[in-house]
Amino acid sequence: QVQLVESGGGLVQPGGSLRLSCANSGKDVMFYDRAWYRQGPGEQREMVATLNMSGATEYADSVKGRFTISRDYAKRTWSLQMNNLKPEDTATYYCQAVEKGPFFTKDYWGKGTLVTVSS
Repeated sequence: QVQLVESGGGLVQPGGSLRLSCANSGKDVMFYDRAWYRQGPGEQREMVATLNMSGATEYADSVKGRFTISRDYAKRTWSLQMNNLKPEDTATYYCQAVEKGPFFTKDYWGKGTLVTVSS
């Protein structure tokens, strides 16, 4: 069984920084594709950043140059460093791992951590 637990959310002023972490316990998903998504109030969940098994990253245009996704195999975590935060970054942030088999794809999600950017 896969458990993903996000941490690091909170209240921050515009221009500030936060670092989110996603801890994996149970079944090891560190060699799956990983991502961070977010969902703002009244909005659909959107991709923020992805990190595949080869180490390639992708970012939403709205966060390029400000957010960085990374991983720590030893700690079984992946993180999202968020700099120069803006009010529009306010959302619940979710980590995701994607297991890809020869005939299936399965998503695993954490329960989310709230980030509020406000003065």
